[in-house]
Amino acid sequence: MNNKGTEYYIEAGRRAAEWHAQKIAEMKQCRFDTIAVHGIYSMQEALDFNQGSTIEPIYMSTSQGYRDSDEMEAALSYQIPTWCYSRIANPSMYYYEGVLALLESYKTGVDASCIGVSSGMSAVQSAVDPFLVVDPKRPGAPINFVGTAQVYGGTFQHFAQRKEADRGFQWRRVFESTDLAEWEAQIDENTRFLYGELPSNPSQSFFDVAAVAALAHKHGIPLIVDSTVATPALLRPLEHGADIVVQSVTKSLAGGGFGISGAVIARKGIPSRVGPDEMKADFCGYLKLIPNRDNGPNISPMNAVLALNDIRTIRSRMDFMSRSTMKVAEFLSGHKHVASVEYLGLPSHPQHELASRYMYLVDAEADDLYQGPVNRYGHLMSFTVAGSPQNARNVFDGFQRIFRATDLGRTKSIATIPAISTHQQQGEENRAKTGISPNLIRLCVGAEHPDDIIADISRALDVLDGKTISVSAPEYSAAGASSARLR
Repeated sequence: MNNKGTEYYIEAGRRAAEWHAQKIAEMKQCRFDTIAVHGIYSMQEALDFNQGSTIEPIYMSTSQGYRDSDEMEAALSYQIPTWCYSRIANPSMYYYEGVLALLESYKTGVDASCIGVSSGMSAVQSAVDPFLVVDPKRPGAPINFVGTAQVYGGTFQHFAQRKEADRGFQWRRVFESTDLAEWEAQIDENTRFLYGELPSNPSQSFFDVAAVAALAHKHGIPLIVDSTVATPALLRPLEHGADIVVQSVTKSLAGGGFGISGAVIARKGIPSRVGPDEMKADFCGYLKLIPNRDNGPNISPMNAVLALNDIRTIRSRMDFMSRSTMKVAEFLSGHKHVASVEYLGLPSHPQHELASRYMYLVDAEADDLYQGPVNRYGHLMSFTVAGSPQNARNVFDGFQRIFRATDLGRTKSIATIPAISTHQQQGEENRAKTGISPNLIRLCVGAEHPDDIIADISRALDVLDGKTISVSAPEYSAAGASSARLR
């Protein structure tokens, strides 16, 4: 066998990369919905390489074979496009990453890349770990990062325990995220990044993204934003100066609920006080080829395609579920057994005006239904039940249509009590500081008709008037149900 030489494959790889770059440039000219539906999977690729499959195939393979030793050498030295091994990359992962990079950078003028990871928490870890390294200019200096205290319970635990308690990195918490002076007062020469979640889960906190990004860049550090609740259909932090976006794709983007998935999306050319030049030039490309190659947190092909299929309808889902959530929030605002409602869409929310500057339904101006900009505030809200914590439990236990679970972003409505579930490990003191009372019920409004969701909530609240709720099915265990099916 006559080997063709590595130069042959490098040149072929260059032509392939140019072709893909041209196709991506063409997709950038399309509307958001078209990008969500097609992503970077072209008709040519379908016909030439995938047996004409109209949908991105699931490449359920651990590794890639090569034509000869020259192609293998060129590939594994990263001189040509390759997926080589599914712990590092995979064609299904490539399609997933491509569409998320395009959606997060839609109409921003930002050149972005993406890495798909196994979960939202894997995305958080992947996004922050490269910055928590020794600065050769300041060896031995204590490392810190500044971030909002109002974050998802898993993120709180990761920062407080895995980063602070286990590894000694100081998390300097911002409690009043709209106060720019509080952010700046905590930044020093050892601060590695700023971190925020918006809207926050579950307390609906918000902050001025552009102002905090400008503050980060003033100090030569990146701003990392968890935008899971909003999705790029309502907010694209890169447009406002953020450097890195974290998505728990499991949630809103993949509303079907069939798999766990996450993503990190970053602009090309980020500021940082530490790390090699290649990390700053293409953060996600660096993650894929070096740290995540070695640590192995990347997404599986099956979960990538399951999420990809849900992403196609993200704009219409977020529009409908946001409108339904507003209707539910307005109902709860006037209920005698509800002490307060946390939803950014309500004018009574302290950050309503700020959120209204940022949260818009993408492409509403090109939609025949709206023909102009339209604010949308997402599907996540919380409400505090009046009276004792037991009252909140009684209402929560009264739901018959709304699932009691710790999930969110589903097409089915789901509720939880954060104090006994997602934020239990924070402890009572930390929950109090971040506005999470034992009476708080987090509600993620799904794609059901809002009147039916309201009816279920209304029935549940009726228990506080002494009304009983009939149970439609006898109580039984999951094991018993399985046994019954087998008989």
